[in-house]
Amino acid sequence: MKEIIVATKNKGKAKEFQSLFEPYGITIKTLHDFSNEMPDIEETGSTFQENARLKAEGISKLLKKPVIADDSGLEVRALDGRPGVYSARFAGEPTDDSRNNDKLLRMLNDIPSAERQAQFTCVLALSIPDEDTIYAKGSCEGKIATGLTGEAGFGYDPLFIPNGYTETMAQLGNEEKNKISHRYHALKVMEQTLQEKGWIGEPDA
Repeated sequence: MKEIIVATKNKGKAKEFQSLFEPYGITIKTLHDFSNEMPDIEETGSTFQENARLKAEGISKLLKKPVIADDSGLEVRALDGRPGVYSARFAGEPTDDSRNNDKLLRMLNDIPSAERQAQFTCVLALSIPDEDTIYAKGSCEGKIATGLTGEAGFGYDPLFIPNGYTETMAQLGNEEKNKISHRYHALKVMEQTLQEKGWIGEPDA
């Protein structure tokens, strides 16, 4: 593989993929590098894997190139895994981080600290023409705080305290966050899988 398309227009997310693939001499492009008429792929799946597959395979068929896509979200144990695949639109459309966080806090209002366990989950799907789609999963476990703290993150970061930390994701900053994030762990699993298949070699020194 010499080039992989990341199915995103999010520059921050693209940088995480670049950090994995560029040492192998693989060029990363995003949807910004293609026509603005690129259709949106509807995330109609009921699981992270299904949504990641829909995006990766849909765009790969259009471009006839390797495409990697992800779907991720927050799973709260006391809410039976919600908001899950509906994390971005938990409080309805249009999506709004503030309303999502407020709704989550209301639903957990009577839940004690010891029972507020949660995890961020990410599933990657890599679709390559004429090959079976490859998947990789990563997670970051922690708990939900009782209030919003921190300015550095987005989404549920101001509410999520990773295991082993006393600060929320939004207080840690991007560099520290990226070392423990669910997407980072999924990327490392994908890296190992591609090495085992012989599709990538050793990274450049």
